[in-house]
Amino acid sequence: MTSGTDKDRKKSCAATILDATDRKLLALLSEDARLTYAELGKRLHLSAPAVHERAKRLRQDGVVKATVVTMDAAKLGRPLLAFVHVDTTSWMVTRQLLQLEELPDIEEIHTVTGESAMLLKVRTRDTQSLERLLERIHSIEGFAGTRSYIALTTYLERGPSPCV
Repeated sequence: MTSGTDKDRKKSCAATILDATDRKLLALLSEDARLTYAELGKRLHLSAPAVHERAKRLRQDGVVKATVVTMDAAKLGRPLLAFVHVDTTSWMVTRQLLQLEELPDIEEIHTVTGESAMLLKVRTRDTQSLERLLERIHSIEGFAGTRSYIALTTYLERGPSPCV
């Protein structure tokens, strides 16, 4: 006999099944999350309550993790986009680098395969701000090195596509 928590655990481990309407809804929301349920319903040929229920299910299933505002980094005073590959001497040092998430210049932190242990996506005011961030990383014991790549122009920046 399975308990309620076992059923919940199995449900949370299973992949969410998305039909074509779910995927179209996600595509529409990824283009403009401000669309009303009524407008989404018109485009999907569904009622507003039906769209609301689908959106609610997608949030509950964790497919939609958040609704966010995309901001212009340059207008916020952070025009310099850089990708920083970080090398460490051990997994424990890599875990210590996760403490850097508190810094507002760091947008993303990824553990990666290959020559680096981690990849950071950072936006700073200028190269001096980037240098101060690198100094902070260099101060962590067990840190081995960094390689930084400054983006000159961003032609495409988006999240995952809901389309198959």
